[in-house]
Amino acid sequence: MFQQGGKSKMLISYTLLWLLAGAFLCSIELFLPTAFVAFMMGISAFIVALISLIFPQLVIQVFLWLAISTALVLLSRRFLPSPRRINKIQDAREAETLTEIAPGKEGRVLYEGNSWRARCADHQSAIAPNQRVYVVRREGTTLIVLPENLLHS
Repeated sequence: MFQQGGKSKMLISYTLLWLLAGAFLCSIELFLPTAFVAFMMGISAFIVALISLIFPQLVIQVFLWLAISTALVLLSRRFLPSPRRINKIQDAREAETLTEIAPGKEGRVLYEGNSWRARCADHQSAIAPNQRVYVVRREGTTLIVLPENLLHS
């Protein structure tokens, strides 16, 4: 602020400040993706720039900016797809059947020291007990396995 004829004037208005902040925050999203957090904060700064024309008090503007930013971030989460949980099999991909796995049926395998429900990936093959199998994937709590002889033939 500076004095001119006894009246103080702002060198920069709050509206311009909010517009610059909004532009800066939105442009940050282009270079540093923050899952739309910076973008939503920039949008709320643009909204507060409009509101600053009605409410010139900076404290109210900052409070509104925080509230609008929080609301926009939370609302944007509802419209973004949630990351799918991928059930990856760990490094140990070998298991051993504890029970017979009949074609199209489930049995039990010993995998990483625990007994797991298992099903053969080839719905036409049967796997005898005490056979080495390879874990192909996991579907919930069921391991999908292939017998060792099917992979090496």
